[in-house]
Amino acid sequence: MKLRMYLMWRLAWWRVSVLVPLAGAAGAQIPNPNQIGQPPSSPAGATATSAGPNEAATTPTPTTPKTKEQITITAPRAEQPLPKLRGDQFFNCMQQSPRGLGDIDSPQDGIDYNQAVICEHQLNYEKRIVVLACINRDGKAGLPRVIQACTELLDHNIFEGKERFFLFADRAAAYFALGDKQHALDDYNKAVKLAPHNAKLYYNRGVFYAAQPDDDAALRDFDTAIGIDPKFASALRQRARIYRARGDFSSALADYSEAIRLEPKTAALWSERGRVCLLQQDYQGAVRDEAQAIQLDPKLAQAYFLRGMAFSNLHDSGNASGDIKSAVDLDPSLAHYVTISGKTASLALPPL
Repeated sequence: MKLRMYLMWRLAWWRVSVLVPLAGAAGAQIPNPNQIGQPPSSPAGATATSAGPNEAATTPTPTTPKTKEQITITAPRAEQPLPKLRGDQFFNCMQQSPRGLGDIDSPQDGIDYNQAVICEHQLNYEKRIVVLACINRDGKAGLPRVIQACTELLDHNIFEGKERFFLFADRAAAYFALGDKQHALDDYNKAVKLAPHNAKLYYNRGVFYAAQPDDDAALRDFDTAIGIDPKFASALRQRARIYRARGDFSSALADYSEAIRLEPKTAALWSERGRVCLLQQDYQGAVRDEAQAIQLDPKLAQAYFLRGMAFSNLHDSGNASGDIKSAVDLDPSLAHYVTISGKTASLALPPL
């Protein structure tokens, strides 16, 4: 009964809390910084000064109050356009000599080597800008910019042979994020063909297949990635998810256990293995795994929810209620997986 009342209050509170700030903002005013710390009767701009024992009290000189507050809004800077990479870079730099290429038999008479070196430095600087935009290591570049940068590098053959694989891989990731599935898959395939022993490429393509969903293709790629790098914990985790969805709980547990051995401080791995225990009706195992997840990440809402489900199946209503309350506090959307009927609350397994 307490859990039912709590969840109903929690849902109502969550909806109201979204509306209250909006309603308050309509009549909100920005306080005048000149009035902060002054009594209400003080005029704007006045400074209250206590009179010493040997001096007379002075009347503060009023200043003209500001009639309008000025607010400065700084918009994010627009991305600078990428430099247009040139073709035959060395030849272009030689051409920039004031005397041209000169006589083939006497090149020293025709080439200004200082100018050529300056030119080469400029070209390398421009190339670096485009390479960094394609790699997008900090994730701040817009996806169309990433695609443009990688495409320019590929079109101008800045890298040759197998070294080009990362250009296709980075462009594939950008296409994937934009929802352009065909271009993403084409680029993933080209990257894998250039670097067939790179485990991360198979992993990334496996994640792409899993999102379609094409679990068979995803499993093949995760198998290959793990075959190349048996310590690839992320690939083990993704493969375990597919096994779990297929009901192959023993294989899922094996992959989760190996991933946990490799990364024992990753809370999500413990929680996901606890979910498999829950599905196998190993409620004690679920409680242990979720408790470890919570210890590593006290704000992991689903771990509380899953442990609450395990406690409920162990007929420990007190701990079950406490965990469900904690879960809903951390993530109000989890309240949608609690159904109240009279004095009984039933729990549904939330999606991973």
